[in-house]
Amino acid sequence: MVFKIVLLFLVFMGMLAWFGKMHWLGGKRFSQTKCSACGRYRIGKGRCSCGGQG
Repeated sequence: MVFKIVLLFLVFMGMLAWFGKMHWLGGKRFSQTKCSACGRYRIGKGRCSCGGQG
């Protein structure tokens, strides 16, 4: 019984990791929020604090 629970937990975690790597679930959105000048993540809609155009 414990073996089944552990096995189901590992399968569930593997499925979460697999879906997390797919870009159609929001990964593209996070890659577009980086500053093109310095590469840091931007928070909000304003400019980056480095002064770049990104």
